[in-house]
Amino acid sequence: MAIEIRQARSDEDYEAWRQVRLAVLPNEQALAVERMRLQDAPVRLLLVATLDGELAGSGLGDRSDTGLGFVAPRVIPARRGHGVGSALLERLLAHVVGHGFVTASAHVDGADAAAVGFAQRRGFVEVDRQVEQVRTVRAVEDNGPGFDGIELTTIGERPELLGAAYELAVEGYADLAIAVGTVEVSREQWLRDEATLPDGSVVALAGDEIVGFAGLNSWEGDPTLAEHGLTVVRRAWRGRGLAPAMKQRQIAWAAANGIRELVTWTQRGNENMQRVNHRLGYGIRGETLTMHRPLLPTSGSTV
Repeated sequence: MAIEIRQARSDEDYEAWRQVRLAVLPNEQALAVERMRLQDAPVRLLLVATLDGELAGSGLGDRSDTGLGFVAPRVIPARRGHGVGSALLERLLAHVVGHGFVTASAHVDGADAAAVGFAQRRGFVEVDRQVEQVRTVRAVEDNGPGFDGIELTTIGERPELLGAAYELAVEGYADLAIAVGTVEVSREQWLRDEATLPDGSVVALAGDEIVGFAGLNSWEGDPTLAEHGLTVVRRAWRGRGLAPAMKQRQIAWAAANGIRELVTWTQRGNENMQRVNHRLGYGIRGETLTMHRPLLPTSGSTV
């Protein structure tokens, strides 16, 4: 069987890449082509693979949020077992090595035994887990009680607060309980990717000080779904119930605006937020393994 791999350049290539992601990760969203192109960067590589002329897989090589080389070879389940995944991974590893990375990071669906085995046989080991929690939204949801000394507003009501909240976001990312490294999100990424549902993104103010933020993001292609972004409370205000108060506001807003399912991700080690979500009615749907592999310099060139 003939395997061909090309770099995604045209809109048709980007759409093919999207279709592979949807086939492999049906419970996760795939950005529209125009939004995908906003993430283009010199280090970012998208690949499309065909098997005997038919779409078979895709690949992503990039810098991870923790500063490592990130690789994501994906093969449509019906096309597996013919070497497509191995060919994609080889190209992606050469790409991240060519950009100077010494460790490769990958995310693997914990329920996909074949994918986990593929990664393990190629030297990847589990270092962390991401937990997916979901909540069915009823037609009517309680807005929740007020919070003494706090004004709860939204990015929709006060758009300038998104940029102002970045300083608190940096504090929150620094405190994320991840096993390896720290998360770094640039201000540009924050303004582009966070609170894409501004009316459902809540900001907590103590006077003029932002002490809490809970982002809510649209789900590409399905207005009945939404995904929580960052939920963060200033360190001095933690443990008082502010996070669940903000999330309850989001749930009520979702109910009033036709959203019927909310999705959120937390890390292993962040059981406090998982318990908050559980009390609000979220249940665990799955886990994604974060896996790492050391890299050795090669003569492979970047693409």
